[in-house]
Amino acid sequence: MRHLAGTVFAVLLALPLGTGSARAMNEDAVPMVLEKAVDGFIRPGYHAFEEASGTMASAMGAFCATPDEATYGAAETAFDELVGAWSHIEIVRTGPVIDDHRFERILFYPDRKSIGLKQVQAAIIEEDETATDPDYLPEKSVAMQGLLALEFVLFGTQYETMFDAPESYRCRYGAAIAENIDDIAGALSQEWDAPDGVAAHWKKPGSDNPLFRTNDEALTALLGVLVHGMETVRDYRIEYFYRGEDGPNIPTRAIYWRSENTWPSILANLEGLQDLLNNSEMVDLLDEDVRSIVSSINFLFSSVEGVVGSMDPDIEVVLSDPDQRAKLDYLLINTKDLILRLNDRYGGAIGLGAGFSFSDGD
Repeated sequence: MRHLAGTVFAVLLALPLGTGSARAMNEDAVPMVLEKAVDGFIRPGYHAFEEASGTMASAMGAFCATPDEATYGAAETAFDELVGAWSHIEIVRTGPVIDDHRFERILFYPDRKSIGLKQVQAAIIEEDETATDPDYLPEKSVAMQGLLALEFVLFGTQYETMFDAPESYRCRYGAAIAENIDDIAGALSQEWDAPDGVAAHWKKPGSDNPLFRTNDEALTALLGVLVHGMETVRDYRIEYFYRGEDGPNIPTRAIYWRSENTWPSILANLEGLQDLLNNSEMVDLLDEDVRSIVSSINFLFSSVEGVVGSMDPDIEVVLSDPDQRAKLDYLLINTKDLILRLNDRYGGAIGLGAGFSFSDGD
């Protein structure tokens, strides 16, 4: 694996990138693509998240009532599935999820100064009963309400104390977090399902549309989901804890490291991005002679996903093993390549790439 990054990257460089030098967009395909983005990816993604959050809330309630290995195992499984469902739709960081700090209430990350962790630990130590009330918890810090707070409850230091007696404080706090996430998930599904709401605004750009006046504005937002999502995977899911051979490399910076969900969540991010690209049939926006751009993007997605799926779940092992670090180097190189292919090549081909940078917000 030591030479994986250089070898595979050399092969990928030989793939056609597309010209991106002139607009080559099939305007007739725009309405269908926008509709499929909403109905084929976004709405189903939030429905899956809502289903997983409901399962999580039920599992926490059962564990608190009967704290044994069986109910704890069910809660572990529910948490893994919830992380996967969220990570798949997490890439859509636009629309109702950014209202009322919903995104941060679901996932407060990165927590650069461990402020959120300290608040969660303090609530558990002090047994702050207000944090166990699902109606009051939303008024507290966003860091105390979401997935990472629930992860600490289930997997963090002294989690085993929840087995001592039914309805322990720590477990009830975890149950309140799960209910809070379920409430947010339900609200997101409801808003995306509303017939005259955000879904309709995405599907039908126009002069009276409060979100998108033109097709280009809507497509810019759609492509921005892909580009920003890839930037997040590279910059805040991998590079945030791994900065190359010279570091600093800090395993506890990796997302979901306590539950060993770092790589499953990153894989779900990547699969979500690829599903959005393909379920929306964004290839149909391109003229026939440049559709190989999407083929090369899909090839690269599959290669990156294969490496992510082979990573050791223990981040300390990943950082100490030369073969695992070679895979990390490969991921950094090729996620950067994906960003360029999506933004410059695909975006350029539909007239949104030349002189445009999603990173700069231009």
